[in-house]
Amino acid sequence: MSADPGADPEAVRGWLTARVASYVARPPEEIDPLVPIARYGMDSVYSLGLCGDIEAEYGLEVEPTLTWEHPTVAAIAGHLLVRLSASR
Repeated sequence: MSADPGADPEAVRGWLTARVASYVARPPEEIDPLVPIARYGMDSVYSLGLCGDIEAEYGLEVEPTLTWEHPTVAAIAGHLLVRLSASR
């Protein structure tokens, strides 16, 4: 785990935005945190990869349905922040 469990919301959103941008081969500034990531081309394989990235970065075990239940960067970040604050 490389991230501090007390990570701030902007850092989490920024990290997620960069990871999604990497998967869909777009600049991070083109990723709107309120647009479903599937619209950018995030498919189930990429979503599983993102789950693995989250587990490695934040030390949280996440379900493979994460991006289905939380379809935007903002929603995923909110979910992670709640989980991170609970793990303190």
